Amino acid sequence: MTQPWLQRLSWPIRAEESGIRPSGTSRRLEGLIDTIHQARTLEELQAVIISLRDLYEVEHLIYHSVNSTGQQYAALTYDPTWVEKYTADRFERIDPVVQGCYQRFNPVDWKQLDWSTKSSREFLEEARAAGVGNQGLSVPIRGPSGQFALFTVNHRCDDPAWRKFSRHSVQELLLVAHYVNQKALELERGTDVVPGQPLSPRETDALTMLALGYSRARAAERLNISEHTLRVYIEGARFKLGALNTTHAVARALVKGLLVV
Repeated sequence: MTQPWLQRLSWPIRAEESGIRPSGTSRRLEGLIDTIHQARTLEELQAVIISLRDLYEVEHLIYHSVNSTGQQYAALTYDPTWVEKYTADRFERIDPVVQGCYQRFNPVDWKQLDWSTKSSREFLEEARAAGVGNQGLSVPIRGPSGQFALFTVNHRCDDPAWRKFSRHSVQELLLVAHYVNQKALELERGTDVVPGQPLSPRETDALTMLALGYSRARAAERLNISEHTLRVYIEGARFKLGALNTTHAVARALVKGLLVV
C-alpha cells in the first residue's frame, strides 16, 4: 500500500516534459520537495529514492554520502548483490564515477569520464553484468564538515535518447539532489541548520526571479537593475548560503523557505 507521503510521486516525468520551466515544473518541484521533506527516517528516504526512480522512468537512482570520518550512507536501487561486491572489493578506489566526480562540482555525464585504463574497463564489464546501465549522470555534492555525496541517475538506452533526457532533466535533478542530501544530513545529524547571515531583500528578489525560471537578463529587467548589479546580489546570496553555484544557492534558499515561488 502506498504511503501517504509518497502519493505526490504518482505521476510520470517523461523526457519531453522534464525541463525546468516556471509553470508546471514549479508545481512538480513543489511536490518533489514536499515528499522529500516528509521523510522521517532513512528507510523512508530509501522509499523516496525508489519512487523517484520510477517517476523519472530510469533503471536506477543512487544517493551515496561519505562524511569527514568516513562513515557512509546510501539509498539506491542497484541489485544488493552488486552493492555487496562493490563494497567488499572496494571498487570506489577505481570507479571512474567516484574518482572523476570528486574532482568536479557540476553534473557529470559518465561519457565525460576516463574509462581507458584496464581496471576501469574490467570494472565496467562487471557493473554491466550486474545490471548497471550504459548511461549515467552524477551530481557531486559537498556538504558541511567535509561531507561528499553523489546523486546519480543510471539508465540503459542509446545516446540520442540519453542526451534528450539529460538536456531536459539536468536542472531539476540538480535541485532534487541537493534536497535529498539536505534531508539525509537532517536525518543523520538531527538537523543541518547552520546559522548564517540573512539575505537582503534584493538578494531574495534576485534568487526568486531565477527560481521562477527567468534568465539573468530578464530578471534584471524585471527588477529594474543592471545585469552587473544582479550578479552582485546573486554572488552575495551565494556566499551567505554557502552555495557552490547559483543553482545551488536557489536550491538552498528554497529548502530554507527563504523564497516564495
